[in-house]
Amino acid sequence: MSKPATARAGAPAPGFTPAVLEGVLERITYANEDNGYTVARVDTGRGAGELLTVVGSLLGAQVGESLRMEGRWGSHPQYGKQFTVDNYTTILPATIQGIRRYLGSGLIKGIGPKIAERIVDHFGTDTLDVIEQEPKRLVEVPGLGPKRTKLIGAAWEEQKAIKEVMVFLQGVGVSTSIAVRIYKKYEDASISVVKNQPYRLAADVWGIGFLTADRIAQAVGIPHDSPERVKAGMQYALSQSTDQGHCFLPEEQLISDSVKLLQVDTGLVIECLAELAADDEGVVREQVPGPDGGEPVTAVYLVPFHRAELSLAGQLRRLLRADEDRMPAFRDVAWDKALAWLAQRTGAELAPEQEAAVKLALTSKVAVLTGGPGCGKSFTVRSIVELARAKKAKVVLAAPTGRAAKRLAELTGAEASTVHRLLELKPGGDAAYDRDRPLDADLVVVDEASMLDLLLANKLIKAVAMGAHLLLVGDVDQLPSVGAGEVLRDLLAPGGPVPSVRLTRIFRQAQESGVVTNAHRINSGQQPLTTGLKDFFLFVEEETEEAGRLTVDVAARRIPARFGLDPRRDVQVLAPMHRGPAGAGTLNGLLQQAITPARPDLPEKRFGGRVFRVGDKVTQIRNNYDKGRNGVFNGTVGVVTALHPDDQRLTVLTDEDEEIGYDFDELDELAHAYAVTIHRSQGSEYPAVVIPVTTGAWMMLQRNLLYTAVTRAKRLVVLVGSRKAIGQAVRTVSAGRRFTALDHRLG
Repeated sequence: MSKPATARAGAPAPGFTPAVLEGVLERITYANEDNGYTVARVDTGRGAGELLTVVGSLLGAQVGESLRMEGRWGSHPQYGKQFTVDNYTTILPATIQGIRRYLGSGLIKGIGPKIAERIVDHFGTDTLDVIEQEPKRLVEVPGLGPKRTKLIGAAWEEQKAIKEVMVFLQGVGVSTSIAVRIYKKYEDASISVVKNQPYRLAADVWGIGFLTADRIAQAVGIPHDSPERVKAGMQYALSQSTDQGHCFLPEEQLISDSVKLLQVDTGLVIECLAELAADDEGVVREQVPGPDGGEPVTAVYLVPFHRAELSLAGQLRRLLRADEDRMPAFRDVAWDKALAWLAQRTGAELAPEQEAAVKLALTSKVAVLTGGPGCGKSFTVRSIVELARAKKAKVVLAAPTGRAAKRLAELTGAEASTVHRLLELKPGGDAAYDRDRPLDADLVVVDEASMLDLLLANKLIKAVAMGAHLLLVGDVDQLPSVGAGEVLRDLLAPGGPVPSVRLTRIFRQAQESGVVTNAHRINSGQQPLTTGLKDFFLFVEEETEEAGRLTVDVAARRIPARFGLDPRRDVQVLAPMHRGPAGAGTLNGLLQQAITPARPDLPEKRFGGRVFRVGDKVTQIRNNYDKGRNGVFNGTVGVVTALHPDDQRLTVLTDEDEEIGYDFDELDELAHAYAVTIHRSQGSEYPAVVIPVTTGAWMMLQRNLLYTAVTRAKRLVVLVGSRKAIGQAVRTVSAGRRFTALDHRLG
């Protein structure tokens, strides 16, 4: 690792002569993921095991590295003497102790503390030279075979190459993990791509958005008004809008958003938009009806979303009009007899609206079943499946999440899988089943269909065979999908071609549940009842920070003590937003301390501002088609079951009972899941939920948000916060629909 890495952390005043400090980075005690500000402890080698505190932007520095830091000495009233770092260089350690610490820190894959000890005992101060120049000699070390020797040599070379990319990138404030990704994507071409085509990074490398690519582009001298920059910025603005759920943006809005983002002339944006629209791979412009049937607007789509919307509408129309029928037995069935047989089999009679839903699903090629909690959706689905099976129909059951699929399987006594697994998605995201190779199913039932976004719904419906029946089941009053589109709502649009049944009657047994009662109260704009119930509570706390602390106490201690529930498995904190003192980000840190605290015998790995430990509850935060049997998807939840510092890898057991391995440089795909945002909880169900509802989340408080959170609970809901905030949530009906044209294309 002959080239040192330098990083600039903050410019000192002109004429200032910096102090210099050298030491081994022993541990990082705090790291802010947003701005890189770090508090760390270094060993300066002055003996007595004394560690010194250093603060500043130590972006990219790894535990175990020897650093040469420039900066200034100071004193903190609480923490005493400390060194503020303005910039630093990584240097190779020269002492036996430094080399042992460096190699044993897990920086080089294949070398952990024990193997580091053996290597350094054998080669002494020549260790790093041997690894650099004669790695084959590592077989001289007892217990190191040719396989591991080769792995260590390759890891060293990769680390060296990544360092060179990092030296180049740190000047523009790019984090270590992103430098690693850039290197893995482009390898030896990394620096060339970054210098000459920086906007490619935003499209090619997960974790790099337009803003980071733009910062790099400015640093390498690409002009502010370059057409390349403007086109990349407009595609970024469209991509951001899909993250907010829109399938397109009206042209006027896209132009004004882009002018604001890029700070360039409107005329230049209009010219570049015309060029993008002329290029088949750029964007598509099309006239569609305005919101609520108003004046037509010119919609601008990213190409994949335009194709998916056209394809989904076309495929639904084809299914609805198909002449063939894979369940012909239900065309002229004697319904009285069939329903009597069903009542005998299930031990309960269907209500009239449930009967209507059963008949619809078994006679119509596409149907939607919607309704709130306690209205019998689950029993209706079970009844449909029982009757279909009685006529020897092949039934396939799926849901968007692992938890929802498990629930569907328990309910029907038949196998159910996630939509991704059903379609056998392959690396890159293509499905093994599609229009040319449809699913062998007579009836496809998809639960929690409010979670289906446009892209996934298109993949799914393409795989339904002509003549098969498709039943989509979901609660349309919940939050719409995390991804773009409002598929379920669009299918239920008045006057549309897809038939549907909405269940409205709350069954007597469900009426006894405070959770169900309050969910319906919230959905109809009434305050929830918070006294005299055995399963619905409010802890009043006006101050947001205190409400955050109380939420942690309720979830980690009070509920487990009173109800005998496991705080990791059975209790879920659902926050309206990620940021803030009662947001999911802060609460995750506090809940981890309470539920999975640090222990000397518990291995852990710090990554950015997070620490991962065995036993941690985690969630995947991006779709990764290359992991697991059929990909791992945004929102998948699991528990860390193993952590191997030597192999720089941890293992997660997902709620689909699949073990997934993560290299340490992939850990920004994982976040802690002791607390999640309400949006991320869709499709999941938990024995108990705790919901902080505070005025700190004022802008996010909406009726469908609180309704979705409450309907995630099977047995128990605890609200923590202020009555004023709850009132705001109940009163505020979600503003504005998403920009989609699926209902128009279906009409």
